[in-house]
Amino acid sequence: MSGLKISEAEIPGLFVVNLVLHGDSRGWFKENYQKQKMEALGLPAFEIVQNNFSFNTEVGVTRGLHAEPWDKFISLANGKVFGAWVDLRAGPTFGKVFTYEITPEIAIFVPRGVANAYQTLESNITYTYLVNAHWSPDAQYSSLNLFDPQLGITWPINSDKVIVSDKDSANPMLKDVMPMEF
Repeated sequence: MSGLKISEAEIPGLFVVNLVLHGDSRGWFKENYQKQKMEALGLPAFEIVQNNFSFNTEVGVTRGLHAEPWDKFISLANGKVFGAWVDLRAGPTFGKVFTYEITPEIAIFVPRGVANAYQTLESNITYTYLVNAHWSPDAQYSSLNLFDPQLGITWPINSDKVIVSDKDSANPMLKDVMPMEF
């Protein structure tokens, strides 16, 4: 890759970030998040207050779709996942879907109110996300069923072969979700 690139996806405020991997016989290094460079290329101002990791041992782990009242900067330390996002903000793009495969050289900036999900395509995946607000049990969240046919998400691994939590399996369909207001 020649250099850091940032482009806005079909969902307003959601950005795909092409990172640079510097590798040699020992492995690779990446500058995962660099505020000054990324904001100069169009990424929104983002004040990080928390860094979270999700480690997934199996292929087919599928998590989401969750929309929180904070922004996220998502990346991988290793492996490959299929990511899906659905705009749950009130407005003309409510229900708009975007999908993208994430590897260590791809990061995604997700604005508040856009539901986020991923499916592991390899084992032992380390998924990390920076956020600009602390988790709170009092925060207003929204969630959406991963396999709602109205969304038209073509998951690489079918729903009968994935690992999903009981909580995520019970998420509502889009027709039952109230748009998030900010």
